[in-house]
Order: sequence, then C-alpha cells, then structure tokens
Amino acid sequence: MAVAKKTASGTGAKASGRSRGAAKSAAPSIVEFDKEQELHAYRELLLIRRFEEKAGQLYGMGLIGGFCHLYIGQEAVVIGLQMAKVDGDQMITAYRDHGHMLAMGLDPKGVMAELTGRQGGLSKGKGGSMHMFSKEK
Repeated sequence: MAVAKKTASGTGAKASGRSRGAAKSAAPSIVEFDKEQELHAYRELLLIRRFEEKAGQLYGMGLIGGFCHLYIGQEAVVIGLQMAKVDGDQMITAYRDHGHMLAMGLDPKGVMAELTGRQGGLSKGKGGSMHMFSKEK
C-alpha cells in the first residue's frame, strides 16, 4: 500500500517576498497494489540493485570507460515512478539513468553493453553511462 499526498496549487509569494502561508493540502489518496504488483516491484528493485553492483565491479576493473554514476540506494524512486505513470507519460533523466532504463523494461544485456561501449548497446556503445536513450520506451 502507498500513500500519495496531493497539494493545492496557487500559493505564491507577495511582492514583498513574504509567503502567504503554507499551501493547503488535500487529504492523501490511498493507492493499493495487489500481491503480484508488489512482487513485481520487489523483483525490479533487486534487478536494479544487482545490475548496479555488477556495473560497479566492472567499473572498478576498468571495463567501463569514463564516468559511471550508480543508482544504488535509489531503486525505489524509479520503481515508484514506473508504478505511478500512465500511458503517454514520458520521462527524461540525467546521469544516473541505468535504473531508469531497467525499470522501463529495457534488456539488461543491452544496458550493460552500452556501459561497456559495445555495439550491442542501446546507443551502439557511444552513449555510455550518462547518455542512454530509447525512443521505443
């Protein structure tokens, strides 16, 4: 079960720079997931964590060139985003993008190939850790 809090908009600052007060927030809405959805989310969390641990090892061995910004400790962020998004939503990320690619359902082998600069990578090995892209997802 997750709780999503919605806030009212329209609160701003006066010309003097002082706030009009705290934003009024609506009652939290409860979002419930069934056991299958929760298990899927947990598996995705594990996939991202294990993938990033392996990427860290490969980077330490010098098999990943340039920078390698790992997503360890942030796995739940992207899984929560994926569970909340609806058809038509698009996402863009910055340099910690491996977890996003995996959470969107891209093949871990393709993501790893990109990290290691191989032709089979998502961007044919040219984007590396920070510039992965998939126009399908």
